[in-house]
This record gives sequence, C-alpha cells and structure tokens, in this order.
Amino acid sequence: MLSIALGELIQIFRNRLVLVTSFVMPAAVSAYFIHQHEVFADLGSLGYIAAVVMFSVGAFGLYTTTVTTLASRRQNLFLKRLRSTPASDAGILSGLMIPVTVLALVQVTAILIVLAAVAGGPTNVPLLAVAVLSTLIMMLGLGLATAGLTNSPEHAQVTTLPISLGTIAVTSWVGITGTEELTLLKRLLPGGSATELVLNAWNGGVPVSDSLPLLLPTLSWVVVAVALASRFFRWEPRR
Repeated sequence: MLSIALGELIQIFRNRLVLVTSFVMPAAVSAYFIHQHEVFADLGSLGYIAAVVMFSVGAFGLYTTTVTTLASRRQNLFLKRLRSTPASDAGILSGLMIPVTVLALVQVTAILIVLAAVAGGPTNVPLLAVAVLSTLIMMLGLGLATAGLTNSPEHAQVTTLPISLGTIAVTSWVGITGTEELTLLKRLLPGGSATELVLNAWNGGVPVSDSLPLLLPTLSWVVVAVALASRFFRWEPRR
C-alpha cells in the first residue's frame, strides 16, 4: 500500500491538470475569500468563510482529483495490473487515495490557519477538526462512488460537476441564510450539516452537545457513498 501511495504522489506532482485542480483552484478561491474576509463576514460570518474554503479544497482538491485519478488509472489498465499483485482491493484503493487525502488535509489546515491569523481564530478547535475530517471523508466517499460512473479523465469533468458545484452552493446557502428555515432540508443535503458544524465551531454560541448530532447526516452520506461505490465501481474499462 505504501509503495502504491508513493508512486501516486509522484504522479500527482507530474500531472499539471491535477495540480491545477488540486492546488491552484482551491488556493485561489481561498485567497480571495480571506483577502475579502470583512465583506464575506458581513454577508455571512467568519465561519461561513471557513466552510467555503474547506469545501473548495474538499470539492475541487479531493473529490474531483479522486474521480479523475481513478478514471485515469482504470483507463490505462493500471488498476487491473494492481489487482494481479498480492495487494488487496482495499489496499490498492487506500494506496491510491492516501496522497490526495493527506494533501487535502494539509491544505485545509494551512488555509484555516491563515484565516485565523488574519481574521481571528475559531471558538472550538477540536469541533472544527471533527468537522473538517468528517467532510473530507464524505468527499472521498462521494469521489469513489462517482468514479464508478466515470469512463475517463475527460468524462470526469462532467460527472464531478453536480456534486462539486452542488456542495459549494449548499455551503453558501447554509452559511449565509442559516438553518432557522428549511432546517431539515439544509441539513440533509450534502455539505449542509457539515457547514453548520463549521459555523458553530468557528463562531461559537452553540453548545457542543447540540453540534455533535450534526455529524450524523455527513456520516450518513459516507455510508451511502460507500454503498454506491461497492455497487458501481469498476476495475476495468467498459468494453
């Protein structure tokens, strides 16, 4: 698994498209929101900014890269060759996904540290950490599920749009309007409860006991994504 992860890390830094998707786009979006933090804090809150940058990395850096990577490795039969080795299916997927997941986690952490330094830190750091980890796990699971429906890296540009843009839209909707209205709908949509959890962690004012149940919808999406991935994921190209 570690040898697969190392090889995949090397491939990430050699692929310009992946570098742009994984690093440049999320970094550019995050830099803009942090630079204009006073404007967006007035529109929503600092927690809203934290949620947007978290999902920018999660949607474009982790989710899209996961789908593109797996589609590419399937197309060039790399997945098929890996299955002929002693590595298990879980070990193969873990090795391929560890680099992009770790890079996404490092990137989110760095960006949130910069936001805290510029605009003021979160009220509850452990709760924020839980929100970030659960969000990245959800986006990774959704990436595995979407990869099963994606035929090629080029096709990934289409198949990833609904979830990547949808989660960003839900984040902005919840971050700006809150969850006082349409509460159930907002929390059940992918990214809704995670956004509210980040808002509570960063802005404060909500007891931890009231915030932790917000993990349930996010983790439920993980279960759904894993179920879809087990149903649709393919190791070889369609013939």
